[in-house]
Amino acid sequence: GIEFDYSAVHCVNVLKNAGYDVVLINNNPETDSTDFDTADRLYFEPLTPEDVLSILAMEQPVGVVTAFGGQTAIRLARVIEEAGYPLLGSDADSIDLAEDRERFDALLESCGISRPLGCTVNTLDEAKAAVAQLGFPVLVRPSYVLGGQNMNIAFDESDVAAFMQTILAGGIDNPVLIDQYIKGTEIEVDAICDGTDILIPGIMEHIERAGVHSGDSIAVYPPYNLSDKFLRRICEVSEKLALALGTKGLVNIQYLIYNDELYVIEVNPRASRTIPYISKVTNVPMVDLAAHVMLGERLKDLGCGTGLCSVPPYYAVKVPVFSFEKLSDANTILGPEMKSTGEVLGIGKDVSEALFKGLTAAGTHPASPDESAGVLLSVAEYDYPEIISLARRFHDLHCSLYATEGTAETIARLGIPVRTVAGIRESDHIFDLLNSGKIQVIVYTGALLDDTVQDYIALHRHALGLGIPCLTSLDTAGALADIMLSRYTERNTELVDLNNMRKERQRLRFVKMQASGNDYILVDCRKHPVTCPESLCVRLCEQHFGAGAEGMVLIETSDRADARMVLFNRDGTEGGTGGNAIRCVAKYLCDQLAD
Repeated sequence: GIEFDYSAVHCVNVLKNAGYDVVLINNNPETDSTDFDTADRLYFEPLTPEDVLSILAMEQPVGVVTAFGGQTAIRLARVIEEAGYPLLGSDADSIDLAEDRERFDALLESCGISRPLGCTVNTLDEAKAAVAQLGFPVLVRPSYVLGGQNMNIAFDESDVAAFMQTILAGGIDNPVLIDQYIKGTEIEVDAICDGTDILIPGIMEHIERAGVHSGDSIAVYPPYNLSDKFLRRICEVSEKLALALGTKGLVNIQYLIYNDELYVIEVNPRASRTIPYISKVTNVPMVDLAAHVMLGERLKDLGCGTGLCSVPPYYAVKVPVFSFEKLSDANTILGPEMKSTGEVLGIGKDVSEALFKGLTAAGTHPASPDESAGVLLSVAEYDYPEIISLARRFHDLHCSLYATEGTAETIARLGIPVRTVAGIRESDHIFDLLNSGKIQVIVYTGALLDDTVQDYIALHRHALGLGIPCLTSLDTAGALADIMLSRYTERNTELVDLNNMRKERQRLRFVKMQASGNDYILVDCRKHPVTCPESLCVRLCEQHFGAGAEGMVLIETSDRADARMVLFNRDGTEGGTGGNAIRCVAKYLCDQLAD
């Protein structure tokens, strides 16, 4: 995909500038790296041991780089090294140390680092014995997995049997991994290590809890819900792991926070999908630095600091993009197996603005709280405790709630008004609701193994044709509710220039005044103009995290009067009249003249 293509192209440029002839092997024609003028020579061949080794035999390279081609490339590292070709960056043993369960567990034990309990199995009987020891739910996955393929969460023995049958049917060279599934907050770290020092440009927090593939999760930078204690702990553990693995170049580490404890999920000694995203928002050229490190240079000699980089004055979110409109029979429920085909970047002053931009760009258009939005809820029994709080949030936004029988009963017990709709098998009631335009959002979590998944596929396909977002994670639905509450729209969000991003937050002086019961925030712009006042107004007028007000007033210079007043309503729209605001501005100007 484009994320690894970005890394490959940047690496090629660094190596060419260092004076090397660069040969690129790529099996994907839809990328910049397969342009004829990117590398000195291009082989468009399958990334299999036979094809790659035949090319290496002809080219006789002084070094081979596998770290920028995703999981497909590093799976070839052992074969390449055993054939006598030196790997640049982390060697095959470092990669195997991160992938081999027993070796990795021993490494974590020696470093005093926690991880969810797990074991390796080769047969169904061994899997049943492992589950009896670990307890449900568990995560079942092949080792050296590509894109989370055949990775699933099992809630009972029938799930384990079905998942193991699927994995074993494909034939495996490595054991199957079975881990405890802990539904905590997932954290992701991208770092550069030169064997001595480590540089951490950014730590990301996922909106969706563990159980959704990191490629399908919404990642927020900087983390919005972490204490300083955990930030320090994450940096310490990341440095320990990178050095213990002998990392030379990029490393991606995924963590889990649950019950005030930090767990390591996995470590990938390679470029990740978030590298372009973190590089852009932090202004740290991660691939370029990693390529220099692979050539033997030190981070300190490259003019870089070490440890955690300073945080920019923005929030940035990575939102996945899917291509389900092209795949009519696809199971679109999000889980451990990756299903997204791309991603977009949203940047804003706060998390809500960044999320609004990201979700809108990805094709999910949040309804305004002033609109009469309808929300359809249908969740599995194990999600009943959480659906109550989510339903309350949508109800507080004046949304009309519709739910299938079991979900509706759970919501109604709390006194929240909800209309019960028949399931897809019982009638066409849901499809009639969708066609009537009464539903703007669907939230669905349900069974993945029985034939009810076909009901969801039919529901999602119909909603997709009508442009109705269908969310299969309660965390994503909660983020959507937050955006609706924030009142951000396409008219009141700031356009951020990636090439001219602010390096620190600007200080803004303002006064808050009231007249006849109306309170306003006054910003004197006669010497210091404000960019995108619409977005600033939404942020400042918010009662919980802003100053709280009914509107914002800009005081600007005027050729015909002492000053010019521009009034904005709480939602960032420009106000037409404001008699009480004029009184506040007049008093402010009078005080300024008196001073």
